[in-house]
Amino acid sequence: MTLLQKNIAANIAGSIWQALMGLIFIPFYIKFMGIESWGLVGFFYTLLIMFALLDLGLSNTLNRELARLSVLPGKEQEMNNLVRTLEVLYWGIAIFVGVTVVALSPFLANHWIKAGQLSPKTIELTLLIMGFVIALQMPVGFYSGGLLGLQKQVLLNVINVGMSTLRGAGAALVLWLVSPTIQAFFIWQIVVSVIQIFLLALFLWRRLPRCNKYAVFEKKLFKGIWRFAAGMSGISALAVILTQLDKVILSKMLSLEMFGYYTLASMVAMSLGCFFTPVFSSIYPRFTQLFSIGDQEGLRHLYHQGCQFMSVLILPIASVVALFSYEILLLWTQNQMTAEKSYRLLSILICGTAINGLMNLPYALQLASGWTKLSFLKNVLAVSLFVPLIIYMTARYGAIGAAWAWLGLNMCYLFFEIPIMHRRLLPDEKWRWYWQDICFPLMTCILIVGLGQIFIGGPLSQSMMVFYLLIILVLTFGMTVVTTPATRSWLFEPLLKIKLVSGN
Repeated sequence: MTLLQKNIAANIAGSIWQALMGLIFIPFYIKFMGIESWGLVGFFYTLLIMFALLDLGLSNTLNRELARLSVLPGKEQEMNNLVRTLEVLYWGIAIFVGVTVVALSPFLANHWIKAGQLSPKTIELTLLIMGFVIALQMPVGFYSGGLLGLQKQVLLNVINVGMSTLRGAGAALVLWLVSPTIQAFFIWQIVVSVIQIFLLALFLWRRLPRCNKYAVFEKKLFKGIWRFAAGMSGISALAVILTQLDKVILSKMLSLEMFGYYTLASMVAMSLGCFFTPVFSSIYPRFTQLFSIGDQEGLRHLYHQGCQFMSVLILPIASVVALFSYEILLLWTQNQMTAEKSYRLLSILICGTAINGLMNLPYALQLASGWTKLSFLKNVLAVSLFVPLIIYMTARYGAIGAAWAWLGLNMCYLFFEIPIMHRRLLPDEKWRWYWQDICFPLMTCILIVGLGQIFIGGPLSQSMMVFYLLIILVLTFGMTVVTTPATRSWLFEPLLKIKLVSGN
């Protein structure tokens, strides 16, 4: 197994486990704390992602630069100094963010969040604790970016799997055995965040190449990468607006209870990222290395392999969830009201998220080439159109309108960004991407899952429904593998080699 294959496998396994740890305990959190407190957890994740725009592109820059420098001789001291320089900047940003959230907590508690049962004082105290959690969570992305750039992704996933288990299961135990309050939930997040930051920082520094001098802050290193960092900062800021604006608007316009239902559907939809984010994280550094050595043929081959693999991972799951959203939510939450209020939102949101996932590797190709202008301009245009649209749709149709706006945004990416990108990067590969990498697996998924919904018959028991959904998912996944050349070759070439060896 190659290093790239090991990284992909480790990232997928780690991300799936982390997603499970995040999702499996949600019904327990809602049971112990109530739907309004869960709405505050959703608001926390929105704040965390919104303040991530102050990352200034440093995490992605560290990822790219360590990947690039690792294949160049004599760069050991520069790699160490780069990590120290960006680390100092990043911790300054994290502290600023934490102080900002604490300072804003009275305003948010009294004038923004619309609570029913929770008092403003309780919400203000919770927001104050959130400030500390956010300040500690931000550097996780920085240190993770460094380990990704060094291609120490197996190690990174071992740490993240342990921490996600401790975070999810520990929070459930704290709510059950200590205090069923939102404050207890977030205090536990502080404890886990401290442990996670310590481990990530320790292992990043230990995995950097040895050099004769101590790592020092070096301003000129930042001057050398500021253009890429600035481009990434702009892209990230606009991307955060595009992916989180719906939640910001809904947190103001909806009751905390309804916002909780939207958060529930959104988190299930966004958990699809546990399949496409690992592939992006594994292939992006390799794209960077191939650009650095000028291997266009290797780049083209890896691009289509990765995109087809992405389709196989994303589309079967998204299709099953979209068409069986009510049944899945009912099985998961065991609450008919929750399922009824959330399933339409989930169906729409997961379709938009699936398209967003398919766009990850074209985006990685742009970043690996150092071309940030297209994504930046695309996001500027998207924000200028999306902001008025989502405000109108939310005001007129409520949460469901925001979900449709998210789907429409990603459809525009699919049909406008790809043609523009392929005029400059891999110019002869556009139609192959549309038809072979995307359309064939998509049509296969729609056909099989659609037939599965038609032939479901009458109401089924819970155990039979689980069995039926698993059968449909396995069939869809299997047929999608067969209809994509890259995954078909990955599956059958090893089997053919085994057969040839046994025949000899």
